[in-house]
Amino acid sequence: MYAVIQSGGKQYRVAPGDTVRVEKLAGKVGSKVTFEKVVAVHTDDKKIVAGPAAEKATVTGKIVGQVKGPKLTVMKYKRTNQYKISRGHRQHLTAVQVNEIKL
Repeated sequence: MYAVIQSGGKQYRVAPGDTVRVEKLAGKVGSKVTFEKVVAVHTDDKKIVAGPAAEKATVTGKIVGQVKGPKLTVMKYKRTNQYKISRGHRQHLTAVQVNEIKL
């Protein structure tokens, strides 16, 4: 059984026992998280539940850690003015271990 959830403007495919890195969520390590925005659920009976029926489903998990993503370098450059700016960015992420999917 797996579900497609939406968090932070992105969609993730999760199954019980998976650890997923989503955009930063409020909460401390060890606290419970409930994802109520469920897009679709694939059951063990090979059925796909989507639309209004999937919106009733909930996915619960536990926060495993607050981490940072990989460093990305952003370079701005204009060829005539000797204009160069280099900036780095690391996104704050929350690692969530999915416990169960309820329909």
